[in-house]
Amino acid sequence: MTLKVKVCGMLNAYNVTELVKLNPDYIGFIFYPGSKRFIGPVVPKEIMNSIPGSTRKTGVFVDEPILSLIENFRINNLDLVQLHGNELPEYCENLQRLGIPVIKAFSISPHFDFQSIGIYEQFCEYFLFDTASILRGGSGLKFDWEILSDYHGNTPFFLSGGIQPGDSAKIISLNHPKLIAVDVNSGFEVEPGSKDISRLKTFIEDLRSIDAI
Repeated sequence: MTLKVKVCGMLNAYNVTELVKLNPDYIGFIFYPGSKRFIGPVVPKEIMNSIPGSTRKTGVFVDEPILSLIENFRINNLDLVQLHGNELPEYCENLQRLGIPVIKAFSISPHFDFQSIGIYEQFCEYFLFDTASILRGGSGLKFDWEILSDYHGNTPFFLSGGIQPGDSAKIISLNHPKLIAVDVNSGFEVEPGSKDISRLKTFIEDLRSIDAI
């Protein structure tokens, strides 16, 4: 199965227009005010109008009050949400009941207990494994990917955290049955919120060509 690609932290309309030519599976917009890539409460129409229906629009939130998140989801016509805070399983369950698909992010440290996240499984479409840091994502740091062998859950996951243009072969070599997508951000930036399209193009082509072998 070909790995999917999510490009997160987009801000610039022209940059998004160039990105969609690469056919990413997901584009992420960060609605967390503490982020350098904060898009604001509403994604500009010129950005949204450039995104084809085949690319799922993802809103990234951190401990957002649930009513505010729901309003944001509807106003921006998002396809799913990514939760990067300390949201409880009940929070995810409430979103699921409203038909809002959830990616729940977890910060991975050297001794992370994957069994502890089993309580989220039935309420989330995907998990996302990112590097534990003082930041809520976008740290540019990798965790030890070998620890992924300890994950035996049923929920497919996105791999995130410090992914760089030359990582395609290593990602494929992980060969984890539940690894469904990669989430890239700061490793491909010219500046916060602006991606190097050329480097993304090479990475995506490499990832898809290696995966197809």
